[in-house]
Amino acid sequence: MTIKEIAKNVIDNLPEEANMDDIIHALYVKTKFERGIQQIESGKGIPHDEAKKIMRSWTKND
Repeated sequence: MTIKEIAKNVIDNLPEEANMDDIIHALYVKTKFERGIQQIESGKGIPHDEAKKIMRSWTKND
């Protein structure tokens, strides 16, 4: 599937009343998810348990 076809599919799956901001947001989210999936598949991701530890460290009140 080409990039253009993917974009058309994303737009076609939005409600008819979607505005330009909705379209841009949906395309942005699709792009970010696809990039994340590619990174995980290439071994560049962080294991779930490690991600949880990192996020916990952000909320500690030391």
